[in-house]
Amino acid sequence: MSIVAPAHKLSTEKIGKLIWQYSIPSIVGMVVMSLYNIVDRIFIGQGVGALAISGLALTFPFMILLMAFGMLIGAGASSRISITLGENDIEKAEKILGNALTLTILISGGISILTYIFMGDLLHFFGGTDETIRYAEEYMCIIVPGSVLSAMNFGFNNIMRATGFPKKAMYTMLISAIVNIILDALFIFVFDWGIRGAAWATVIAYAIGSGWVISHFFQPTSQIHFKKKYLRLDKKIVSAIVSIGMSPFSMQLASSLVIITVNTTLLKYGGDLAIGAYGIINSLLTLAIQIVLGLNQGTQPVVGFNFGAKLYDRMFRTLKTAIIIATFLTSAGFFTGLIFTRFSVGLFTSDEELIQIAANALKIVIFMFPVVGFQIVISNFFQSIGKAKISIFLSLTRQFIFLVPAVLILPLAFGLNGAWAAFPVADGLAAIVAAITLYRFYTNFKQL
Repeated sequence: MSIVAPAHKLSTEKIGKLIWQYSIPSIVGMVVMSLYNIVDRIFIGQGVGALAISGLALTFPFMILLMAFGMLIGAGASSRISITLGENDIEKAEKILGNALTLTILISGGISILTYIFMGDLLHFFGGTDETIRYAEEYMCIIVPGSVLSAMNFGFNNIMRATGFPKKAMYTMLISAIVNIILDALFIFVFDWGIRGAAWATVIAYAIGSGWVISHFFQPTSQIHFKKKYLRLDKKIVSAIVSIGMSPFSMQLASSLVIITVNTTLLKYGGDLAIGAYGIINSLLTLAIQIVLGLNQGTQPVVGFNFGAKLYDRMFRTLKTAIIIATFLTSAGFFTGLIFTRFSVGLFTSDEELIQIAANALKIVIFMFPVVGFQIVISNFFQSIGKAKISIFLSLTRQFIFLVPAVLILPLAFGLNGAWAAFPVADGLAAIVAAITLYRFYTNFKQL
């Protein structure tokens, strides 16, 4: 009976109540996850210096790449498991779970080895200079070996949530974040380990979080369990996971490439401190976007299950509610950034020049932020119902297709401010494309 209850609730409970029950723990978990980066940057900026923030910003592309592979497997597997549970196929769901674990270990392990071999060249490619790369190398020499733990922590947290345990998934992130914050303060300010202390704090927190989440799938209370026979990779299962997970993966990969492009542009027009300012802004915006992603993760099981159960009216009502909530959240982020600009960036540094650059940039970057939530929710909707190609396209519009050309072109006419203006331009265009895509899909779906 305990296996049936969570799945049955997704098809009968009130939509608003389901979104509340699943999204609030997910949002808390995602916000806590973003605290990994924010706390690191605040402690490093205040305890080490302004150039250390710039050095840490160089590691963004790698950290996002790790998250991308975690989401490729975690988001893809969780979406497939939600749909499979809606079809009441427990065995197939466990096959997906086992394959997801094997994929996570193989892919993240391979990325770690390649990164270690080419670390110096990568950091130069990311926009580093001699003054900032030394900080980045100190951090990455410790973070890179822990990348398997990071991928497992993020990926299987999604699967835990999708199988009916949103609160437990939230606790996983809370435990990791609390450990990270305590160890950050201890290692940086008490032991005086500098940027290495922040790296060790993060790796230890990942280890605790991944151990917690993996152990869940060995417990009797879980709907699905790890089984040795399902750890062997199955071509069809891998294809099913990757086809759905490719959307958030593409979004994160594009984000990594965008950060590299932005860093090199900022280095040209504003120097090392401009890269540091972007590191601060990226941390603040990531916090706001993670809240929307938490909403997405909470609604994904509801949308996926009802799509699998052919309860299409409930599916669209869930989408509508999610769009309203996401727009409210990103609008709140816009007004908060506009009103508390200097206070927000001042949390990360006491360097007056860096504060001035970051405060000016933040006001420009968030100009179209209210529509970002709408665009992200629509992209996630298509991922949740198995429309991977549409979801990938919509993910790439904001993160890559519109942003990269804008970052390269606008600074030619407007200098450093042109680089910052590329962000609201891309946000607005991507939202328009998402609205048109959803309208066409909804019209055709109703006709069919």
